[in-house]
Amino acid sequence: MSVHLGQLLSQRAVLSPSREALVTPTGRWTYKQLDQRVGRLASYLDSRGVTQGDRIAVLARNSEMLGSTLFAAGRLGATLVVLNWRLKVEELEYILSDCTPTVLVYEDDFAQTVGQLAVPRPRLLLIGSGPHDSVAPYESIVGMPRDVSPLLGSHGGEHPAVIMYTSGTTGHPKGAMISHKAMMASSQANVCTLDWRRDHRFLLIAPMFHIGGLSPLVTNVLKGCTTILQPDFEPLQVWRTIAQERVTSLMTVPVMLQALLGVAQKTQVDSSSLQWVTCGASAVPRPLIEAGMAAGIAVQQVYGSTEFGGAISFWTAEMGLDKAGSQGKALLGGEVKVVDIETFDALAPGQKGEICCRGPMMFDGYWGNPSATRSALRDGWYRTGDVGYLDDDGFIHVVDRCKDMIISGGENIYPAELEAVILGLPGIAEVAVVGRPDERWGEVPVAFVVAEAGAGLTADAVMQVCREKLAGFKCVKEVRFIEALPRSAVGKVLKRALLA
Repeated sequence: MSVHLGQLLSQRAVLSPSREALVTPTGRWTYKQLDQRVGRLASYLDSRGVTQGDRIAVLARNSEMLGSTLFAAGRLGATLVVLNWRLKVEELEYILSDCTPTVLVYEDDFAQTVGQLAVPRPRLLLIGSGPHDSVAPYESIVGMPRDVSPLLGSHGGEHPAVIMYTSGTTGHPKGAMISHKAMMASSQANVCTLDWRRDHRFLLIAPMFHIGGLSPLVTNVLKGCTTILQPDFEPLQVWRTIAQERVTSLMTVPVMLQALLGVAQKTQVDSSSLQWVTCGASAVPRPLIEAGMAAGIAVQQVYGSTEFGGAISFWTAEMGLDKAGSQGKALLGGEVKVVDIETFDALAPGQKGEICCRGPMMFDGYWGNPSATRSALRDGWYRTGDVGYLDDDGFIHVVDRCKDMIISGGENIYPAELEAVILGLPGIAEVAVVGRPDERWGEVPVAFVVAEAGAGLTADAVMQVCREKLAGFKCVKEVRFIEALPRSAVGKVLKRALLA
């Protein structure tokens, strides 16, 4: 399908004008109404000189503003850069310097952050939800009737629809370029693999700065479903929303699902409308799946990656509880193989190697980073960096990671980024950050520090520098002082020895 995202919403509005498209705590919009708002925003941006190939950054929680900006960018042939609102100013500064957006759309909650980001960028067009000088008011743009041109340009599905930044192994985030074609292919694969129906009412609580939050919105528009957006995760409020809006489906990470089930065990909740809950971003323990089933909730799990446009595989209950410890089977249209890490030769079932995948939903590389792109792609396959195997029935099993990445509460954390921050603290000779298993979060980062003689360093000082420069979820949760880091014969830090 060569339709780009701007056309997708417009065509859905023609087919289903009165169907409810979007529900938020502040409003409800049919597909016709949402398309009108998107058209007004696109026309305004066009009048301000935004054109094909430009980047439009957005700093907002799950909201109509974020969703409309995605589709408005699509109508212009521009590329949306979804900023993680949990990041610190310094982290956002790097991303903006890397992708050089012409527009920054933001919620008023982040006005102070945007004020700091805008100082070195006097030509950056700001569109905000609050009344501020030199800032175009978002609601006035999208809410007031105005002439709207079609703006359905000649750009095709190969152009990047979205750049999503992921933490980098070198300490700097990388911008994964996901084309319109890939977004559409991922959405089609979702609805063809899962029981994703037109009458579904999907509660989107996974943050849309992750592909697991953004992909379902596009899938719902493709199918004509209703998306119910919730800006923050609060378990009691989620259950109230499920009951009030008759939610049929939602996407969570394990720590979210655990919290929801914890509330359900203590409080009477109405789960009668729920048909399934997808859980992913980190391994989903079988006891959690069984606890969901005991509560009458069909839990299915997803294994995915930003670079693959979202899902790589799904496990669903119909595949059998005996396979719940796997990551299921590749979604329709995608391929998975396991290769020898050194030779890239395909391995037989049961043999462990690096999991690789390919398909039309795969990303096109990292923005402005050909070296990282070459490392991630080989012979048309994306190298996930995960170690695993395929069993005789074609189920994917993830057993380890080639990379040092830590997954904590569904968030990816690269130790190199934390190590770079900690090394900036006076008195640090060496540091290595590893993931420690944690019952609630899956993993939490722990820093092993070698201090210079007489430095007088404390664990609090190390944690404080992390809190000052990194998003809260990245900060180390424990500091251990050691005399030397264990190293191999060639000088490589043996992080497995630290874990042991």
